[in-house]
Amino acid sequence: MASYYDIVLGLIPTTFAGLAGALTVTGLELTLAVVVASIAVVLLVGHAMFVRAPVDVERPTRPAGVDAGTN
Repeated sequence: MASYYDIVLGLIPTTFAGLAGALTVTGLELTLAVVVASIAVVLLVGHAMFVRAPVDVERPTRPAGVDAGTN
């Protein structure tokens, strides 16, 4: 099953090409359509990095002051 980040990786080129193409077809200049599509992709990546930040759930963190060699 695809994770959230796999879906985001698939949406990056899809959003860019689809939105830029759709805006160009509706009459917006290509350079402006590419800029708008780029902003949408940056927002998508920003959401994946900062709103749903990847966390390492397999390795719990050690409390401060605990040495790695002492158990």
